[in-house]
Amino acid sequence: MFMLPETRFDFGGDEYIFAEISRDMSEESNFKALAITSELRKRQIPGILDICPSNSSYLIRFDPEVISASTLLDYLKEIDMTKSNPSALNLEVRIVEIPIWYDDPITREYGKRFQERNIDHGFDSNFELVMRLNGYRDKEAFIEAHSRSPYLISMMGFIPGTAWEYPLGLRREEIIQTPKYASPRTDTPGRAVGLGGAFTVIYPLSAPGSYQLIGMSAVSVFDQTGRLEDLRDSFFLARPGDIWKHRPVDEGEYHRILSEVEEGRYRYRMKYVDFSPEEYFAMRDQYIRQLMEDF
Repeated sequence: MFMLPETRFDFGGDEYIFAEISRDMSEESNFKALAITSELRKRQIPGILDICPSNSSYLIRFDPEVISASTLLDYLKEIDMTKSNPSALNLEVRIVEIPIWYDDPITREYGKRFQERNIDHGFDSNFELVMRLNGYRDKEAFIEAHSRSPYLISMMGFIPGTAWEYPLGLRREEIIQTPKYASPRTDTPGRAVGLGGAFTVIYPLSAPGSYQLIGMSAVSVFDQTGRLEDLRDSFFLARPGDIWKHRPVDEGEYHRILSEVEEGRYRYRMKYVDFSPEEYFAMRDQYIRQLMEDF
């Protein structure tokens, strides 16, 4: 059985409590942060104004006129103790398909435009740089490796709708990793797929950024127009705890899906599942295969 770290609590001014589960990102810490913040939302404790889970911590903003800091801290410690039992970490999550056009001309053009800011200037594209840094010489093998496993949405932030994706079911040496730009780009196209460290992100809109660009998502992860039925309840596609599955598409399918998105006809492929971290750590890739069986 895996061990869950002990949480450290700190007050931030009069309105915040910061809970640090560990200093390093780990799947165990992230599952605990997701389980605790999910439980807090279910309890709807009066006075809590905002709940922000992160990779290995979470932040609570509260109204001290409604709930005292010491009372809220007691709640947090009680929930923390409950969620320190691995069998109590079960999460209700969605699996969402993300179609990606890898090594596309749009991100290639941005890679060339900001080449001088990158860590190595000797490559034609960010895609080629990441591929070589991870020991791949065959494009299709790299795409298969990046899209084979599903990714856990471990946290959100940076710009509205940005979700950090961490690969599930892989050994550390199997995870594709890369350094970020030496100096950030001043622009990145919306829906660009980037890699930084072990994390994949999809830029929700045009913005500065420093992740290596390897493709374009055909679907939006942020939409304020209300035209997409699956994004009418929230501008953001991602929810912390979601599992995203990348599916490689060619240029033709990319443009077909993009047209459906722009016309408001696209429906995201989704599946709702109960995710057990305890079973995941016991079975790893076998559990992931079972979870993805009919998806």
